[in-house]
Amino acid sequence: QVQLTESGGGLVQAGDSLRLSCAASTRSLSDYTVGWFRQAPGREREFVAGIMRNIGSPYYEDSVKGRFTISRDNAQNTVYLYMKNLKPDGTAVYYCAAETSLYKRERVSGFHYWGQGTQVTVSS
Repeated sequence: QVQLTESGGGLVQAGDSLRLSCAASTRSLSDYTVGWFRQAPGREREFVAGIMRNIGSPYYEDSVKGRFTISRDNAQNTVYLYMKNLKPDGTAVYYCAAETSLYKRERVSGFHYWGQGTQVTVSS
């Protein structure tokens, strides 16, 4: 079992950048495929970006390609989500999730372990 803690959220203006962190305790994140999701008020939780177990290949939802970068620091046992050129529709609670799968996962149901989330608010 892995415990996940997100941090780095906050209030920013449109066009700003922000880096979110997902730190793990008890287990190494390189043993998991890790995903970032977001949930805006009144909307379903949606996939944003993921990084595959072991090889660490990143993958993204189409609307964030070129603006968001997911990465993993094995020494810090942390997965990051760097977001640039943020837009007001990026306002949401951002969650990281982990699953032992060797394959890409993009569905909420595909991840077993979740953090508590961090709020990102983008003002126009």
